[in-house]
Amino acid sequence: MTDFFAGISPVTYNPNAPADQLAYRHYNADEIVAGKRMEDHLRFAVAWWHSFAWPGMDPFGGQTFERPWFGDTMDLARLKADVAFEMFEILGQPFYCWHDADIRPEGDSFAASKRNFEEIIDYLGGKMEAGGPALLWGTANLFSHRRFMSGAATNPDPEVFAWSAATVKNCIDATHKLGGENYVLWGGREGYETLLNTDLARERVQAGRFLQMVVDYKHKIGFKGAILIEPKPQEPTKHQYDYDVCTVYGFLKEFGLEGEVQMNIEQGHAILAGHSFEHELATASALGIFGSIDMNRNDYQSGWDTDQFPNNVPEAALAYYEVLKAGGFTTGGTNFDAKLRRQSLDPLDLIAAHVGAMDICARGLKAAATMMEDGGLEEARAARYAGWDEVAAKSLLTSDTLEVIEARVASGGIDPQPRSGQQEILENYVSRFV
Repeated sequence: MTDFFAGISPVTYNPNAPADQLAYRHYNADEIVAGKRMEDHLRFAVAWWHSFAWPGMDPFGGQTFERPWFGDTMDLARLKADVAFEMFEILGQPFYCWHDADIRPEGDSFAASKRNFEEIIDYLGGKMEAGGPALLWGTANLFSHRRFMSGAATNPDPEVFAWSAATVKNCIDATHKLGGENYVLWGGREGYETLLNTDLARERVQAGRFLQMVVDYKHKIGFKGAILIEPKPQEPTKHQYDYDVCTVYGFLKEFGLEGEVQMNIEQGHAILAGHSFEHELATASALGIFGSIDMNRNDYQSGWDTDQFPNNVPEAALAYYEVLKAGGFTTGGTNFDAKLRRQSLDPLDLIAAHVGAMDICARGLKAAATMMEDGGLEEARAARYAGWDEVAAKSLLTSDTLEVIEARVASGGIDPQPRSGQQEILENYVSRFV
């Protein structure tokens, strides 16, 4: 046991807890919502990188957090893991997630880093067997080290491509060994900063081949989890190849991978792409590639990815409405890809941030489930498109030609009149539930 969270007891569901007491006031893991336990709907996960590896820096300021496990030794990596699993016990969430670089120190060679990684994976495995949470997904950090300054799979140097492929292979092996339910590919620097030195066509082929190898290896080792891509626009590079869900789907189609890869969609990334979170979720569902979510939020006054903990119930409700419409999570879940503010220095802040976020998501889920049961949105949607259920309308999308359609319109049989979309009425409807 460490003393980092000394004096902080496991958080329990208590809607009547005093204002100064840490408690779940809305997240009740065993509460049945839409026929399923709330925990099984939400499938919460803690992100190792933000909670235990991030030093509290931003583009205009350096480290503010001083954690006793910061450093590049295996002893400190084990201490970090001890603290992490103590926090998991306090929160009681069912899953966690990692990048390789979050959990092991960098070695002086690939082989040394691999040894460190395999050793710490065994250490985490022991803690999981002792009752710790399961692994929602693993991933590789192919963006922080200077070797990745020009990307990983899309790097102009084939040696970086090879190093990246070997790293991902090790991370898939580790995820498989720990029983992870997904493997995520996050292309933090898979893009370009200027077209002046970039061959777009070549880099797309490299990225496609890289992903094909990942899928082939998944099947070779019998990994049953999903392979997920996390879309990310612009930041930190000028253009990212995985800009949004639609962009990634086009990429998957190009390389014959649309049946093999799903999406891990982040709220903050959706906003940076100029979309809403629910738009990206609905798009992924419509395309058959919905997988999992990173739950956070951006500051609406900032133009960059602030990764704050969620605090907006209406936004969460609309997001989980789309999740429920898609059939809910299978291997996916709700990963808190969110970090404390630089001024939130205390261990209690880290616990409180997750507790509040879990309550926000619980409120959003319950509102979404109630809206689904009520059926008002789907009734309004069905009524708006009811004309397409007519035989004549169906033929527009099947057998009619432009000549046939023109003749029908010219005969006077069609005289379209605008109809209200009733947006304000539907917004009022949603507001009744949140």
